[in-house]
Amino acid sequence: MFAKLEDLVQHFEEISEQISDPEVIKDQERWAKLMKEHSDLTPIVEKYKEYTEVQQALEDSRLLMEDEDEEIRQMAKDEWNECKENIGIIEEQLKILLLPKDPNDDKNVFVEIRGGAGGDEAALFASDLFRMYARFAERNRWKIEIMNIQENGLGGFKEAIFMIQGKGAYSRLKYESGVHRVQRIPVTESGGRIHTSTVTVAVLPEAEDVDVELNMNDIRIDVFRSSGNGGQSVNTTDSAVRITHLPTGIIISCQDEKSQIKNREKALKVLRARLYEEEQRKQQEEVADARKSQVGTGDRSERIRTYNFPQGRVTDHRIGLTLHRLDAILDGDIDELIDHLITTDQAERLNHMTA
Repeated sequence: MFAKLEDLVQHFEEISEQISDPEVIKDQERWAKLMKEHSDLTPIVEKYKEYTEVQQALEDSRLLMEDEDEEIRQMAKDEWNECKENIGIIEEQLKILLLPKDPNDDKNVFVEIRGGAGGDEAALFASDLFRMYARFAERNRWKIEIMNIQENGLGGFKEAIFMIQGKGAYSRLKYESGVHRVQRIPVTESGGRIHTSTVTVAVLPEAEDVDVELNMNDIRIDVFRSSGNGGQSVNTTDSAVRITHLPTGIIISCQDEKSQIKNREKALKVLRARLYEEEQRKQQEEVADARKSQVGTGDRSERIRTYNFPQGRVTDHRIGLTLHRLDAILDGDIDELIDHLITTDQAERLNHMTA
């Protein structure tokens, strides 16, 4: 590990020199790539610098423990014990920083929420989850762009597709893919019985043109009149767009914009993300020793979390974590959940590397 760190420090110093070179700055594309690599390496280099400083302090303390003065020896021993504890923590932090980075982590994401079992109650909870992720995005100062929303007439969503734009959005939200289960007394239930409903969530990294080769001859575009909320153009112009990808059968509908062109652009963005996700899934299946993380595979059919309203609790089944603050979580305060998932994922990956 330390030989690799030394190589990274040397490479970092070389990049630092290059990004200050006037000739390199002229080539904006190359300079931008170097700046990103410099940014990615900075946390590792700084942590390794901290490690070497504590390592030096450890050695200095060891030498002072042989001093003739008893008071100095005791002070040196206390410092040595503190440094020994700190260096173990820093080593673990370095191991995590050296884990292979998910190339999608810094990308924007598409979030798809669909009501599952439970009819109207599932649709109502789908709208609750939409608000949860929207509030979470606001807390992170990320931008939200609606792609398509299909309402059920009772304030619920049969389907909600939206984009969250912000640095690190995928790295935080990728663990949300799967089945979310809700247990509560529906507002439409007069008997007061607790019902169980489900909602599926899919989180897809935004695909760039270079990520997916999309042949326009493989798609069929249909236009139709919008339905639901949308202003004066609703039901008066064919502004809604439905795109069908013929080879895969994937269908994307967008009707949030009054402009047919804008709806078409949005639908193509979602289609690219779906195709990119499918390509990634195939690649992962082809890797014989592909790791099955403890926090789940990202499969949309996997039950990941239960929201129990009578008890005011949320349980993430992948890591066995239960939090008794349902209202705060549904208001977008999901950092604690995500932090636990990331920690578990990192520990699992470390175990996989050392196995």
